[in-house]
Amino acid sequence: MFFSKKLKKFENIKHCFFSRKNGVSKGVYEGLNCGTGSNDDKENVFKNLEIISNKINCNKDSLITLNQKHTNQVIYFKNETSVKNKLTADAIVSEVKNVGIGILTADCAPILFYDPKKKIIGCAHSGWKGALNGIIKNTVKKFTELNSNNKDLIAVVGPCIGKKHYKVKEDFFNKFVSNEKNNEIFFEKIDNGKFLFDLRSFINKEILNSGIKNIENLEMDTFSQKKFFYSYRRSVLNKEKDYGRCISVILMT
Repeated sequence: MFFSKKLKKFENIKHCFFSRKNGVSKGVYEGLNCGTGSNDDKENVFKNLEIISNKINCNKDSLITLNQKHTNQVIYFKNETSVKNKLTADAIVSEVKNVGIGILTADCAPILFYDPKKKIIGCAHSGWKGALNGIIKNTVKKFTELNSNNKDLIAVVGPCIGKKHYKVKEDFFNKFVSNEKNNEIFFEKIDNGKFLFDLRSFINKEILNSGIKNIENLEMDTFSQKKFFYSYRRSVLNKEKDYGRCISVILMT
């Protein structure tokens, strides 16, 4: 369990970037796998989600996650009747109390947001595709539509794959550079048209460009820290058939 120093200051906020530890899943999913989309035993996943609900102190039916598709789509919960589980999107912005909103990750970055003045919370799932296509920009835009001031917004970027383990090919590099020439700075050329990509730095740039200055990073690498995190890339490298997902949750009381 990992926490934000910035969010911990608020008594009305509960949050956690959960590791894979202390769950009931077995095999490649060993631990706290919360990915209902994985091929893990569903009963184990639901037990793990119940563990999360108890830790975050909410009803198990009030722990909401998304059907994540690497989109730039943002869901908004205005009141209790608007709250639905497993909608297809990659971010949630919510004004509803006692509902935990969560992001599932296995190398992508979970981002938690809070506006302490307007009492609005948010969470976003940001891999390279979502970040490039505007998931962060769209999440912040939803806060702005709710009269949130970017100066009041806090953004916390959780554990994600580190640069030294994020090897990509030239076509990947070109996607970013054709979008904006200056994106070159997030890549380090290694050999034969291969690059290392700094996902965390790119996400931080996107958050800053959205007008948020109050940013915190939990600098942990999901690829190398196997005992704490699931990793899509590590599972591919190890020729495992599937992989678990960690959950990051924020709740307002």
